Amino acid sequence: MRLNGEAFERSEGLRPGAYFHALNENEEGVAVYAALEVGEATQEDWNRVIGGILNIDSTDLMRRALANLHPEPQIVAAAQRAREAGIKVAMLSNSFGIEPYNPYADKGMWNDFFDAVVLSELEGVRKPSSLIYQRALEALGLPGSECVFVDDHADNLPPAEALGIRTVHHTTDPVATASFLNSLLLHRTPA
Repeated sequence: MRLNGEAFERSEGLRPGAYFHALNENEEGVAVYAALEVGEATQEDWNRVIGGILNIDSTDLMRRALANLHPEPQIVAAAQRAREAGIKVAMLSNSFGIEPYNPYADKGMWNDFFDAVVLSELEGVRKPSSLIYQRALEALGLPGSECVFVDDHADNLPPAEALGIRTVHHTTDPVATASFLNSLLLHRTPA
């Protein structure tokens, strides 16, 4: 996510760190992002607020902000191998919004790829609330002990662990994460 944000800053002529400051430190930016994630704000609201903070055109801002964000090929391949082995695969995400721009469909990560898609915007609750993990388990029809959850934010892991879900903290090395997932695949049976 960081490399995508840095590329966005360069493409928009922003000073380094401006985008991350708007999302993570500016009170209005933090509030609109949190509201977007649970469906209390629209993507257009996010575009307008973040565009205003950054003093840039807000038109189609989410699409521009995510233009350089792409699924990691190694992680996608690990998920595909799991599905081919009969293991259910879900996406559990704090939402970027899905209208007017659906980043999940645009990046090829939508319903056709997953057995279940659980988006905070549609659920009205976001990670790290344990409720969203419970909803993902329900959508998959599996107990936590049969699941593995991968996330790049360490704060999102403990609530999953509390439900018996094995967790993997993905850092910056997709090869290492995919290798670990592949090793787990060798020791699991299909759901």
